[in-house]
Amino acid sequence: MDNHQQPTLADISTLLQEQGYITDTSVSMSLFLSLQLSKPLLIEGPAGVGKTEIAKVMARALQTDLIRLQCYEGLDATHALYEWNYQRQLLHLKMVENQPQSVDEKEQTIFSDSFLMKRPLLQAITHHRKPVLLIDEVDRSDEEFESFLLEVLSDWQITIPETGTIKATHIPQVILTSNRIRELSEALRRRCLYLYIGYPDFEKEYLIVRNKVPGIDARLGEQICRFMQQLRTLKLEKTPGVAETLDWALALSALHIDHLDKNIVEQTLGVVLKDWHDTRQVQMSLSELMEKTGIHSKLDSL
Repeated sequence: MDNHQQPTLADISTLLQEQGYITDTSVSMSLFLSLQLSKPLLIEGPAGVGKTEIAKVMARALQTDLIRLQCYEGLDATHALYEWNYQRQLLHLKMVENQPQSVDEKEQTIFSDSFLMKRPLLQAITHHRKPVLLIDEVDRSDEEFESFLLEVLSDWQITIPETGTIKATHIPQVILTSNRIRELSEALRRRCLYLYIGYPDFEKEYLIVRNKVPGIDARLGEQICRFMQQLRTLKLEKTPGVAETLDWALALSALHIDHLDKNIVEQTLGVVLKDWHDTRQVQMSLSELMEKTGIHSKLDSL
């Protein structure tokens, strides 16, 4: 597709499928409307269900660059926008200290692009073509940064005191993700289109496993997905997502396993569970879990 041509809804669905993303109409529609309306798309849902992957696939599908801002507690405008390379500036001043330049001339030299370290937001604003800007896990940042981010998303311009105001020549396609660690402001939500992605049902998860781990034994893939579906019914500290399902499928496939049994599950639980309370809970109820999954009855009939 010509990356200057706006994709249709059918194009979006096809592009996502071609990139190996198992999707549904709600995802395709949300991405299409985000592109049509030039509005940010806020994607919420539990960890490991493919929120970040949507931005990566979108960038590949649109044949453009992905610029990622990973949010965290304490993130401020400096780390999101730009920083001056003070060490290079000092070195340059040392090198030209004996040259016949005025103070203003030297200052103008060191506050130029060659000494400017562009962070993700400035990279996106100054990019030579329309990029996909992924603002990942925005709920991990604090409310002050969220307010700053809202201003940037509204104006798409940044003022650098030493050089002036920079306006975006190409408005980035923005995707924000949130794991709902904290509630986002109403102002940010109103600025965005919204998409919620939950844990997939069995059929969708099985398709994802077969697509991402093509060499996996069909019976093993089915058993893994049924076990994961049952596992998510427990009250766990860190419920495993699709990412853990794929890790487990890859691990078992690499071990040339063609079916699950209790010993295999016990030995590889560390691939799926990342909290010792959860591991203990599952170990204590593993026989019941496998019975509910139906793995025993299938194996006994072989």
